[in-house]
Amino acid sequence: MASQNMDPAAAAASSTAALKGSESGGSAARSSVSKRLQQELMTLMVSFVIKGISAFPESDNLFKWIGTIDGAQGTVYEGLRYRLSLEFPAGYPYQAPRVKFVTSCFHPNVDEQGFICLDILKDKWSALYDVRSILLSIQSLLGGNHVFLTAVLSVSAFKTHLQSTFQI
Repeated sequence: MASQNMDPAAAAASSTAALKGSESGGSAARSSVSKRLQQELMTLMVSFVIKGISAFPESDNLFKWIGTIDGAQGTVYEGLRYRLSLEFPAGYPYQAPRVKFVTSCFHPNVDEQGFICLDILKDKWSALYDVRSILLSIQSLLGGNHVFLTAVLSVSAFKTHLQSTFQI
């Protein structure tokens, strides 16, 4: 049974390229990724229902996007807006994009360089995910009930700490 993360076009292209001895399979795969990303961009642009997330290509490069997420209401992140970079590999959607915070974010699942520890961006990645679902998952991650936050600081004190420390 074929895996949902196995790119049938890439497998066929590599077989064809091996038989022909050419490298045209790479451009066909890149074109396929471009079409998928254009479709995802259109979906995001016409989806006015989704509040608090957005994403657009960075300049003319369809493989590098800038996304934004707003902190969820009722959390310490409420009222804060975060910028993220999304870099899509040539194997997208069969390979996860590289996503990181551009805006500093203090969270146990975000390292000092802004990289996010989230299962769907690593071993639980599926070709069924798209930019919208990635951003919603990250927004949900920030809005999760983290015991360490309430144990260490009150919500208002933590929010003040975030704003002063990260100048956001």
